[in-house]
Amino acid sequence: MNRITSILIRQGFLNKENNKSTAILLSAPIILTTFSYFGTKTFYLNHLASAFIFFEDSELTSVLFTFLASFVLLGCIPALIIKFIFRESLSAYGVRMGDIRWGIKAFLLLAPVIIGLAYLSSRTQPFRFEYPLYKGASRSLTMFAVHAFSYLVFYLGWEFFFRGYMQYGLEGAFGGWNAILAQTLASCLLHAGKPLGEIYASIVGGIVLGIIAWRGRSLLFVVSLHWLLGASLDVFISYF
Repeated sequence: MNRITSILIRQGFLNKENNKSTAILLSAPIILTTFSYFGTKTFYLNHLASAFIFFEDSELTSVLFTFLASFVLLGCIPALIIKFIFRESLSAYGVRMGDIRWGIKAFLLLAPVIIGLAYLSSRTQPFRFEYPLYKGASRSLTMFAVHAFSYLVFYLGWEFFFRGYMQYGLEGAFGGWNAILAQTLASCLLHAGKPLGEIYASIVGGIVLGIIAWRGRSLLFVVSLHWLLGASLDVFISYF
């Protein structure tokens, strides 16, 4: 047994980074499948609508449920794995300020591009059919604000999982570039069923946000940019 263990260590199969990457690659499909089946609007409407409802609006509740599911399943669960299994700090996974000066420059550079792309997308029928996720968002400014700012909860979970848990977690074993591609692959597949343009855009977006997270060493900038994309798209569809 010791001889086998020695061989595995020499060949690089048994070390901290490989063990961690194995845990991430095993847990990722389990977490993503759970979110895809049990964290959706459809699951809430079919199985939970009779149990609880907010503001007497099942459609709004289904969207808030999805946002919260993203935060818990994609955010909190990986955070617990990092803290209690990997025994590492969340700051190593992007939960920190990072290079704030560089991040602000990147945000200011990309924000106009993102808003422009959101406007162009909002003019197409597939995106207008899909978004906003809560169709009653345009009923009032208050409802739109509730929807838009609760959307941030969704993006916190999403970005922590893909650009934090997967990308930062796999970087030591895969290298920075391959870690970016690995999380891009996973995030692209989770867009299945979305408008075709969004699926292809998610590949470019996954790479760009991955580079920003890698260079800025923080999730702050990618969360802000991703939320800006979703919020501005909803603004253009709802009011223009």
